[in-house]
Amino acid sequence: MKKIAIQGVKGCFHHAAVSRYFEGDHYKLMECSSFRELAFSVAKSNVDIGVMAIENTIAGTILTNYSLLSEYNLRIVGEIYMPVQHHLMAFPGQKIEDIKEIYSHPMALLQCELFIDAHSDIKISEYSDTAASAKYISVHKKKGLAAIASENAAKEYDLEIISRNIQTIASNFTRFFIIKNFSQKENDFNKASLRLKILHTTGSLSKILSLISSLEINMTKIQSIPIIERPWEYSFYVDIIFNSIKNYEFMKERIQKISCLHKLSIMGEYKNGRISP
Repeated sequence: MKKIAIQGVKGCFHHAAVSRYFEGDHYKLMECSSFRELAFSVAKSNVDIGVMAIENTIAGTILTNYSLLSEYNLRIVGEIYMPVQHHLMAFPGQKIEDIKEIYSHPMALLQCELFIDAHSDIKISEYSDTAASAKYISVHKKKGLAAIASENAAKEYDLEIISRNIQTIASNFTRFFIIKNFSQKENDFNKASLRLKILHTTGSLSKILSLISSLEINMTKIQSIPIIERPWEYSFYVDIIFNSIKNYEFMKERIQKISCLHKLSIMGEYKNGRISP
């Protein structure tokens, strides 16, 4: 039976991602209180697999998680895009007028800004996890306190949803990486995540991106992350999708010969998890 680490507790969006990606498999969840604990557990083989949120269509990229992947030298072996619907929930029998304070994870709060602004009289407090805030209310039978979390969390902890779909943008998705501390060579992949360390010279990034484009490889994401020990210098995280593995392998060979490249790291080679409408 697989042991899978998530950030959060049962009923959280990470749990939902595991349920979708590993549907039909038998697994045991390891609940982690932080993304660092998740990354550490995967790196030390305390679990077989980790599932880690990396970006959201409203709140953007979780930069610290890219840093954790690099720090612990973790490999991306898959991805899944999950629709995210946030609901306001509380101990049964209450209405919105009874709520004095809302708990939730900072990312969830950010994704529900308009709802929060419309209820400015309610105190907002950050919590370690969406589902954990729901669990806290349930365990302690707290009245006057609400959580922003998933419908699964409401069911898991017997809370009542008092306001549905409160996310600012209806089409709200979170992308999750499936991570391991190693990866086997796969032949069936059409996406890769790269980390580029580039010399601090004029036009260096442009040269590399031009090479990628010339080989008909589609760059779907580029993200700069500061290199802590070298102020004002950055690593670039790049996601690419391709139809030809031959072109991809040729790109890796050519890119190593570009003089402005300090280091190329392959963070993962996997199947594109985004299903086109």
